[in-house]
Amino acid sequence: MEGFVIANVVLNDAMIMLEQTSRTFYIPISRLEPGLREAVTSGYLAMRAIDEIEDHEELADERKVELLNRVRDALRSDQPIEETAKVLRPTDCGLPAVTTQLDDWLALCPPTAAPIVIRYTAMMSEQMAEWVVTGWNIKTEEDLDRYTYSVAGMVGEMLSELWQWYDGTSSDMIKAVAFGRGLQAVNIMRNREEDLKRGVDFFPDGWSFKDMLQYTKRNLKMADDYIAELKEGPAMRFCKIPLALAHATTKLLAVGGNKLTRAAVLKIVGQFN
Repeated sequence: MEGFVIANVVLNDAMIMLEQTSRTFYIPISRLEPGLREAVTSGYLAMRAIDEIEDHEELADERKVELLNRVRDALRSDQPIEETAKVLRPTDCGLPAVTTQLDDWLALCPPTAAPIVIRYTAMMSEQMAEWVVTGWNIKTEEDLDRYTYSVAGMVGEMLSELWQWYDGTSSDMIKAVAFGRGLQAVNIMRNREEDLKRGVDFFPDGWSFKDMLQYTKRNLKMADDYIAELKEGPAMRFCKIPLALAHATTKLLAVGGNKLTRAAVLKIVGQFN
């Protein structure tokens, strides 16, 4: 009984954290069936945890690389949850709670799904460290593809493996990458000015906004195909919401807007009730 109470407390904390960090994913994750909900929540928050290290405005790049590589090593150890806590719990460099509680998010994951979440989080942590080392140097579309895979494409792969784990839902892994990549490309367009202010440019050399818009639409089209091929079930229901929001944001950006209003988000989400 005590273990059940603890698990419920961790899930409640995780859902509160999820709502605070992503309005795009909170709603579809909250609607998932028990078991799959914990697995996807764990995966999302774990990856958000390391993303906060990569994007931290006050951490020196050398410290980011050190932390990301130590997290990678902890995740690949025999006791990933305990070792991750040793890396992040003692830090006093202003890391947000979503990062310092990474061990909690990993502990939330059902044991048979945990290897999937841990493996992809370790991969992402390693590749994020490499991008910090190179100063997010994106010159070509190939560079952009590598970056968007590192921070989002492998999220699509992780989700596909979780769908398979939960109920045997099969999916196209190449299109799964495009699903994640398309959502990230929307963020790159939306956060363009903010990124430039901090000295980071994710647009390949010579690319205009129109070029990035086409890149985004191309990946979102593959994401549409990814969802269309999923069998009816929780995976399809989950993916439809963030993809619909991504399409709507892309249309808004194309006409000079930036961020969907809360009313617009609720209207889109309401279509999938």
